[in-house]
Amino acid sequence: MKNYVITISRGYGSGGKTVAKALAAELGIKYYDRELIRKASEDSGINEALFNLADETHKGRLFHRYNSQEIASPDSSDFLSRENLFNLQAKIIRELHDKEAPCIIVGRCAHYVLRDQRDVVKVFVYADMQQCIERVKEHDGVEADQARRMIEKIDKERAQYNKYFTGREWNDARNYDLCLNTSVVSIEQCVRIIKDYIRIVEE
Repeated sequence: MKNYVITISRGYGSGGKTVAKALAAELGIKYYDRELIRKASEDSGINEALFNLADETHKGRLFHRYNSQEIASPDSSDFLSRENLFNLQAKIIRELHDKEAPCIIVGRCAHYVLRDQRDVVKVFVYADMQQCIERVKEHDGVEADQARRMIEKIDKERAQYNKYFTGREWNDARNYDLCLNTSVVSIEQCVRIIKDYIRIVEE
């Protein structure tokens, strides 16, 4: 396998993170999720907790597209803004692409940040609501009604975050190379499909 970067976007409860972990283990490559926030914190000197507050959520100005990639200086009033935190994470994503490939990056609009790179495979993992509810019930130990509310809330936040920072709909298939429904295919089959896709595009 060439030095591909695989980005995985996922609906809450879809098993997307499990797919990413299983794929990383199968390919013997690194997997970045929350580690990306730690790297951005170390690189910028900003407390990791502040990145966590803005992580894949966005409140306010939801109909205004953000379109600046410039990183604010530490003495700027915008240094701790959600926009600057996004730019700092995007900087780490680009560095991972340049220096750590092959690897897997989960969420954080990595599919958009790396959209112009030819050696990137962009994957979206989703599932039917009932399947997501069952996964969230098992993972978080909650009842079905609460699981549904959690899924709806988190997916709405992810969609708004993506729309604000990319100008695109989060679940639009045109943003991705592969869209995998884990209500139909298993985690193991998802891994196999992604591996097969990479093999095909390498030919």
